[in-house]
Amino acid sequence: MNPVVPLLGFSAVLAIAAIAVSFFATWRTKALADVLEQRTRARIDELHAAIAAFERALDAHAGRISDLEHQPQPAAAPAAPLAGLNLTKRSQALRMHRKGDAPERIATALEVPLQEVDLLIKVHRIVLGHL
Repeated sequence: MNPVVPLLGFSAVLAIAAIAVSFFATWRTKALADVLEQRTRARIDELHAAIAAFERALDAHAGRISDLEHQPQPAAAPAAPLAGLNLTKRSQALRMHRKGDAPERIATALEVPLQEVDLLIKVHRIVLGHL
């Protein structure tokens, strides 16, 4: 027997096996690509559903905002009075002024603004001037 014949036979078998492996790899790649495409489509559908839900929620909130914009605004609550000279502090400030304390010291001691102490002293002088 010629040694070339078995070599050619083995080469033919090897070539057929390579073609078979190639066909199997192509088939498997196509199958995986189909699975990936199905998963991608499913995920895209989920994302579209989520976007639609967000759009509905956004429209609902936009409607609520529009309703709130057209409602009459409630009257603003009066602001809490600022800490200032109440009757007790006013009496203490005038007492300290009569003792000769400076307005800066009075303001610091009573924890009130200096301008309020100055105003109180000026008003007190005007009232005493008209008596």
